[in-house]
Amino acid sequence: MGCMYKANGLYSRMSVGAVLLAAGAGSRMGTRPKALLELGGVPLVMRQLIALSGAGVDEVAVVLGHHASQIEEAISQFPITVVRNPDPDAGQASSVRVGLQALSPKLDAVMVALADQPMIDAQDVTTVISAFRRRGEKSMVVPRVCLPDGSQVPANPVMFDAALRDRWLAGGADMTCRNWRDKHPETVFWLETDNQHFSVDIDTPEDLARFTAQTGHVLNWPQVAQTAAS
Repeated sequence: MGCMYKANGLYSRMSVGAVLLAAGAGSRMGTRPKALLELGGVPLVMRQLIALSGAGVDEVAVVLGHHASQIEEAISQFPITVVRNPDPDAGQASSVRVGLQALSPKLDAVMVALADQPMIDAQDVTTVISAFRRRGEKSMVVPRVCLPDGSQVPANPVMFDAALRDRWLAGGADMTCRNWRDKHPETVFWLETDNQHFSVDIDTPEDLARFTAQTGHVLNWPQVAQTAAS
């Protein structure tokens, strides 16, 4: 992935990698690959890769598991690292660790993103990177979205420094992202925002309907996913 911002020095002193999670079975969606849902004819996993590249992320490791062959074919043209979680049903933390292990050890910071967030764009990724740069002594940045009903929810993508990545890989198998955030809240820099892009992901048919009702956009299954589900 090329860093389009390095020419003007914006991120010249920080090397950023990303782990993009796309290993799930999509069991609540009829066991279909959510990462291949299409918005405007573009698969969600590809939209995420475009967003990461547009924000200047230096390298990306995409973690696959269920539906790996279908998803890998869809993203084969990108200069990325593709790795497979041998046990994707072990939970998201296991996929995060597989992705972290696949990234260069020389990175300054790492972002973890989800393949099933249809609204994330390059500006959103840049917003998280900018928050990371002003985090002070904190080690992790997590968006916290204010919903229309006034409640607040932690969201994605998240970003953390390389030292924390190394600590996770040297520690217990469950010590990544959410577990760390919950156990060590003093290390978290909250990116307070009302940007709903960070909080929208697709897990169920109800999420699909809600997404269309709220945005006017329609997510469609590609033919290969429709065939697999039939």
